[in-house]
Amino acid sequence: MLRYLNVLAIALLVGSALYAYSIKYETILFSEQIVKVQHSIEREHDRIGILRAEWAYLTRPERLQALAEKHLDLQQLGTDQIVRSSAQLPDQPPKVDTIGRKLEALGLSEPTNTPRDLSNAANDVTPSARPR
Repeated sequence: MLRYLNVLAIALLVGSALYAYSIKYETILFSEQIVKVQHSIEREHDRIGILRAEWAYLTRPERLQALAEKHLDLQQLGTDQIVRSSAQLPDQPPKVDTIGRKLEALGLSEPTNTPRDLSNAANDVTPSARPR
């Protein structure tokens, strides 16, 4: 019976070693895949940078101006093209100071005492400085 237990123990030891090595090699495989994906991401970042540089090169104002002059028959914009006459302009509404009207209705439009006006300070009291 002791032999059977020894054989079983050796079999379990070999099985656990095979399992440990399989886990090790799976881990190595996954780490290699992670490195490949990271390199792929770096390449895509580089490609994005190249495309941005090409876009900046293609959309330079002096290049676009030269292409527009070469291929488009454009004329300078005149002031009469924007507005032909004052009859086309809409009427401006009268300017209304609604905040000023509200302050006048509350009685706050009257002048108040300031630190420079000390001669009237004894007689007049500002609305915010009234005793309560």
